[in-house]
Amino acid sequence: MIDIKKVGQDQAQLLKQAADKDQLSHAYLLAGNDEELAVNTAYWLICYLNCTGVQKPDGTCANCRRILEGNHPDIRLVDVPDKRQTISIDQVRELKQELMKRPAEGTYRFFIINHAQALTLPAANGLLNLLEEPIAPVITFLVANNVNQILPTVKSRTQIINFSQVQVSDRTSFLLENGLSQEEIDLLGETAAFDRQLKSFYQELQGQDSLSLITAHQLAASIKKQKQASGVLEKYVWIMLKRWANEDLDQAALRPVAASLLTDLMKIDQMRQSNVNFLSSLDYLALQRQK
Repeated sequence: MIDIKKVGQDQAQLLKQAADKDQLSHAYLLAGNDEELAVNTAYWLICYLNCTGVQKPDGTCANCRRILEGNHPDIRLVDVPDKRQTISIDQVRELKQELMKRPAEGTYRFFIINHAQALTLPAANGLLNLLEEPIAPVITFLVANNVNQILPTVKSRTQIINFSQVQVSDRTSFLLENGLSQEEIDLLGETAAFDRQLKSFYQELQGQDSLSLITAHQLAASIKKQKQASGVLEKYVWIMLKRWANEDLDQAALRPVAASLLTDLMKIDQMRQSNVNFLSSLDYLALQRQK
């Protein structure tokens, strides 16, 4: 049963901010142990974008009710009746056939693939074209409780939203262990929006995407605007890039790329000790990954 009152509050706010700025991604991977919470959050956003009430999403207007009851023409849900079963290539083909259709009522159409870790290999490969920038305004949500079972090529085409985020105290401990002082952490403040930008850069590095050089300059420009916190944010960038690369070492498919990236990051540590500036270090990393 969909309950948009039971959602990931932080994750819902991230999606709301993106919607309000007209910056929604065409594809999201909602990853975490609580798939119900992730699905509810996806429906929360859909209701938010279609709600006709005053307090959006109210869950009670005609549009919200049809969405939550599964009767809205712009929403397609793909699921498995049993978690032990799989999502087949035929189910993905049905979605691909829907790509040519324009929204019947709203601004977007929405595809939700629940238990995305159950995609067969042919289905996952068939999903790749769907996850490219679609011609029609479609937003696709992949919901998975085991991100390690999602093909790297599929992950690279989505914006990942984690539903197993560490608590603030854990985050603080992690940053303290990696060289930031408590004063610097306080100055750093909330980093959710910046983390999304930085994660995109990391994914471009993973994929040896030439856009990473452009993103590097955008990151540097964003940090420069922060003035008082700019020095801390520069440190934070290297800490988080290393963290994600170390996490990817645990995944066999990603291990070679992660190991290579960590080698480049170690080289940058040496460059920083020689007072190479932040933007030059980012440029080096982006260019190094394109070789």
